[in-house]
Formats: sequence, C-alpha cells, structure tokens
Amino acid sequence: MFSKNLVAASLQPVVLTILSRKEAYGYEIMQRALDLSDGRLKWTAGTLYPLMHRLEGRGLIASVWRPSDSGPRRKYYRLTTKGAAVLEADKREWLDFHSILMNLWGSELSVA
Repeated sequence: MFSKNLVAASLQPVVLTILSRKEAYGYEIMQRALDLSDGRLKWTAGTLYPLMHRLEGRGLIASVWRPSDSGPRRKYYRLTTKGAAVLEADKREWLDFHSILMNLWGSELSVA
C-alpha cells in the first residue's frame, strides 16, 4: 500500500486521467483505479466524493444524473476542457518529479 500522503497527492491526476478516457460514476472510478493499479489504489467513498465535489467546483469535471439499469440513478462525471488542460499540467509535473527521483536514486532503485 501507498502512504496516505502519496495517495492524497495523486488523487487528482489519477481521477482526471480515468475521466479523460471515458465518463464514469463514482464507484466505477474507484474500480478503475483499483484495476489499473493492480489493487494498490483502494479508495473509499469518503475519499473520492469530496475530491469530486472540489474538481466540479473548480470546473475541471462536470456531472449529470442518469438512470441505472439496476437501482437508483447514478451521477456520471466527465472531464471538461479546463480539466484536460489541468491534467496535461499535472502530467508534466509528475513526470518531471519522477525524473528527479530517478536521477537521485539511479541504480539504487529496487522495486519489490
């Protein structure tokens, strides 16, 4: 598992990336993160939904309620144009930071 600080820092770029591929509802976003991380990114609704409200408030995502085939309506989220621009900036920042760490650790890096 990852530290809480690392998970908190990575929530926005992970969610925006997931939504850049396809709109999704909350549980679906959590499942995609879990699947794409081989089970290492395990979020709760209490972690995800406050972030979704913040992202929507900043205009990075938009939502719409849709009927569900089974059960109550679901709130689907999609990436906005502004969100796509922020995602590109996040990507550059994370890749730059990754590059710094790789330079610092060099051949010492060992992934278990």
